[in-house]
Amino acid sequence: MKQIKLLLVDDHAVVRAGYRQLISTTNDITIIGESSTAEDACQKYIELKPNVVVMDLSLPSMTGLEAIRRMTLYDDSVAILAFSIHNEAVYVQRAIEAGAKGYLTKSCEPVILIKAIYALAEGKTYIEKDLQTNISSKSTKEASTEKNKSASKLSPREFDVFCLLAEGKSCKEIAGLLFLSEKTVSNYATQIKIKLKARTLSELTRIAYQEGIISV
Repeated sequence: MKQIKLLLVDDHAVVRAGYRQLISTTNDITIIGESSTAEDACQKYIELKPNVVVMDLSLPSMTGLEAIRRMTLYDDSVAILAFSIHNEAVYVQRAIEAGAKGYLTKSCEPVILIKAIYALAEGKTYIEKDLQTNISSKSTKEASTEKNKSASKLSPREFDVFCLLAEGKSCKEIAGLLFLSEKTVSNYATQIKIKLKARTLSELTRIAYQEGIISV
């Protein structure tokens, strides 16, 4: 296999350092760029033309999902591996729908990350084994009921805010996590309630539970 050029996208420097240490154990993968924001990642993709992009989904300002969409619009052959703390089926489905070719959770074994990078570089897809099971289970559930469609109405940023609200985070806490103003988060919360026809936070939480975004 020819040398694989890799772009790392994660807003935590210590996480990127871990990536570098792991990648250094291989002979045919080279990190040619790093980004801490989705906006910078999109620009670096155009400039550096990596073979594979490892993309965190939880990024400040513009989300990883939006970055995947923009990269895919620019180049529909882009090989993006979504790498996230979230293991819920809805996150995997959203990433794949946006254009990602693979999905791993950050709790996976290091060797799985390397294996996934190789797979994407060869033009294949790679979804963590346990996540494939979750997706199959969710698809089966949705085949028998149409009520679990609410989250599909939300934009990527609205979806981020929705998930955090459902987890019990306040608007102030969400603002800090997403690098937004509290007023902006409050506006998002209002729009989310309108789109999902929910009047209260408890109703939002119930919807998130029904759609497998959170668990009890």
